[in-house]
Amino acid sequence: MDNLKRVIVDFKKLTPEVLKLLVERYPDGYDDRNIISFRNANGERVEAVEVLTDDTKYLVKISAKLEYTMENYDEDDYEDYDDDDPEAVPDPDLPEDGNDDDDDD
Repeated sequence: MDNLKRVIVDFKKLTPEVLKLLVERYPDGYDDRNIISFRNANGERVEAVEVLTDDTKYLVKISAKLEYTMENYDEDDYEDYDDDDPEAVPDPDLPEDGNDDDDDD
């Protein structure tokens, strides 16, 4: 487990493969117990959730866009894309309810 490749994923780089892993691992969404906090190379605090493959540990940065995309996930939306295509996951139009201030993209 220690020799897994570690990859930090921002929403802009989210692929269908990683999104599917997230939805499978957290079918009812994630909560505070699932969140990992760390400092990046710039010393900024980052919060992420973890998903694993056989060779990679993905730390996916938390954002309102990620939560919305996970809640509205439909595997069929990505059938015409490669699993590793970051262009496949569109930037969602978030509802204007004022609760999106945790997204600093």
